[in-house]
Amino acid sequence: MNTKTIQEREDQVVEDFSLFDDWMMKYEHIIELGKKLPVIDEKYKNESYEVKGCQSRVWLNAELKDGLIYYKADSDAIITKGIISLLINVLSGNKPEDIVNADMNFINAIGLKEHLSPNRANGLTAMINYMKNFALTYSKENVNKN
Repeated sequence: MNTKTIQEREDQVVEDFSLFDDWMMKYEHIIELGKKLPVIDEKYKNESYEVKGCQSRVWLNAELKDGLIYYKADSDAIITKGIISLLINVLSGNKPEDIVNADMNFINAIGLKEHLSPNRANGLTAMINYMKNFALTYSKENVNKN
């Protein structure tokens, strides 16, 4: 169980990426993260779970358990799979409100967006928005239940 806050996880990502001297090594790290991403159930690999706006195909599912959101995802591209894994490591297992309000500053701090092609950078934004929309939906559901 990961009990770190989103900010603590973001700080850890920045620290991890600071260990690499150049972007080839950072890309290798991202690829390794993608390889460690747990396999998503095949039932989620359809259009209903596909993130729109990504150059590659990305499937994302979120579940609310005990007031926390847990994400699972997959992609048909190894770099994209690593990027979604990075986002999951930072956001998964947190309260919907915390996810909605996460600033995601680690992306700029590690220089990720500037080292992606414009299409991949758009895909990164689409993945974040998709994850935050899930959280927003769950936070609204919680408000409506009370």
